[in-house]
Amino acid sequence: MKILIIGSGGREHAIARKILDSPQVTAVFCAKGNPGMVQDGIQVVDIAEDDHKMLIAFAKENAIDWTFVGPEIPLLNGIVDDFQQAGLAIFGPNQAAAMIEGSKEFAKKLMVDNQIPTADYAAFTDYQAACDYVTEKGAPIVIKADGLAAGKGVTVAMTLEEALQALKEMMTDHRFGESGDKVVVEEFLAGEEFSLLAFVKNRKVYPMVIAQDHKRAYDNDEGPNTGGMGAYSPVPQISEAMVEKAIAEILQPAADGMVKNGTPFTGILYAGLIATEAGPKVIEFNARFGDPETQVVLPRLTSDLAQIISDFLKDQEPELTWSDQASVGVVLAAEGYPNDYQKGMPLPDFNDQVTVYYAGVTQGTKQMEASGGRVLVVEAEADTIQAAQAQVYQALSKAETAGYFYRNDIGSKAKK
Repeated sequence: MKILIIGSGGREHAIARKILDSPQVTAVFCAKGNPGMVQDGIQVVDIAEDDHKMLIAFAKENAIDWTFVGPEIPLLNGIVDDFQQAGLAIFGPNQAAAMIEGSKEFAKKLMVDNQIPTADYAAFTDYQAACDYVTEKGAPIVIKADGLAAGKGVTVAMTLEEALQALKEMMTDHRFGESGDKVVVEEFLAGEEFSLLAFVKNRKVYPMVIAQDHKRAYDNDEGPNTGGMGAYSPVPQISEAMVEKAIAEILQPAADGMVKNGTPFTGILYAGLIATEAGPKVIEFNARFGDPETQVVLPRLTSDLAQIISDFLKDQEPELTWSDQASVGVVLAAEGYPNDYQKGMPLPDFNDQVTVYYAGVTQGTKQMEASGGRVLVVEAEADTIQAAQAQVYQALSKAETAGYFYRNDIGSKAKK
């Protein structure tokens, strides 16, 4: 088989690498990809992910068996619909189903209509009304831009001042453009967060192993929210009973609800969850693999990812098997991220005890250089989280990381 992956980050690198492991796959192309992927035998294609016509033409000319969509923006732009209209096989939700990520209010309504446990909320397009509501409710409280904001449109405000500042940035300063014209204000939920992803086709749900992401920029969950600074899997402090409850009370009702809505979901459904005293509750849904969770979940998949997706596309039962090993992945970010950050630093070299998934990189005149906020993920697998964590941090400590930063505590929340 020849497979096309759409996207250019670390998530797509991990997906492409896993698909290339399949004995059935002869070539994996990634559009637009990044130069770091080439080292793993992935062929990068210089076509932008929003150029649907060129992507369709490429898939036809190269006899691509099927296409996998990594990021959310092409999904919300209707790339699945366009490929299907062109008679091409593609794995991901169509434009209508991708709204589960594209609008926080859409997702909230789905949860309320289907009795899926989540935080109480209210949605606003009027700035003063939002301020009045937040002032009445008090802090801690959560402010979310309704639309896409690259994982940064959420403020967990511990003070009223912080909450009002977040509303101002989103609704009057337009920090996230049109995505912040509407905001969703949610009650603050206390508990341990975890990510539960699943392959979904209509009402059929096939869960993956769970992971825990770290959103704050700095150690001890301090600093601004980011797209994710690292992840690990498994998450031993989240009980199997909590996960089973989440599958039964969140993932399955969400899949059923999307069918009832007339927006059936096919693809990767990501549930960002929190384990509260009352059970698991939804923080957010995404319509695709998470980043950096993908880089620690897929290394634990022992069955053939290409076969799984082929089975889905043919309406056959997929087989999912998982390793008991632990995986830890740490993001190396450019100094200044998630705000204005440095670019052009040479990429560090790492030992062969770790796997590197490249994201914000470009080819310089002599070597690869940093070009994005989250530059790469350093990942390792071992028998325990502590052992995997040690391998990753040993590799990072020996690397030349001037101009970069990373968290030193990824995986430390896992109970010893």
